[in-house]
Amino acid sequence: MLNYSIYRIAETVALLGFITLSIIIFNFYPVTAIMIVLLAILNDGAILSIAYDNVHYSSQPEIWDMKQLLGIASIIGAFAMLRSFGILYLSNGILNLDQDTIRTMVYLNLSIGGHLTVFVARTRGPFWSISTARILLIAVIGTQIVATIIAVYGILMKPIGWSYAGIVWGYCLLLFLIQDRVKLAARRIFAREHSGYLVKH
Repeated sequence: MLNYSIYRIAETVALLGFITLSIIIFNFYPVTAIMIVLLAILNDGAILSIAYDNVHYSSQPEIWDMKQLLGIASIIGAFAMLRSFGILYLSNGILNLDQDTIRTMVYLNLSIGGHLTVFVARTRGPFWSISTARILLIAVIGTQIVATIIAVYGILMKPIGWSYAGIVWGYCLLLFLIQDRVKLAARRIFAREHSGYLVKH
């Protein structure tokens, strides 16, 4: 529940913040309605498996430190929002793509980056500090294969081809590694007398 809460808050900040600011600042709708539906379907399909993930738990009763939880989740989410603005700049300012192609690039970024955020949010330490449950790993890989095929071949959106899809994948994987370091820095900022996301009594 804790991992899911951190992930869900972070993704809400990232997605809503990015879409809202894109419309207000650039007068540009970065994703279509059908893209949002696809994101929701693939996202929920994978996230259901987080209930079976490997976690470290305390032998003592715990209560959630909401200030710390919200703070860390918001920082992770803010970074994810900046990641999306980065792909927007890359697509428009550097690659000079048309608007429909940019939307597909943004869609794939939101899908890949959003699922990689799961691996950031699920651990208190570095993302590799706890092995990922096989069912979660398979679910994420499976949904991202589907998302990539949708973007590459233009199912319900403009196709971007394998080369641009590869650029999005490389970009998201690089930013994922940085996002994990941001999470660790945020944990240090919000650390209190007791370690972790919870205050133990």
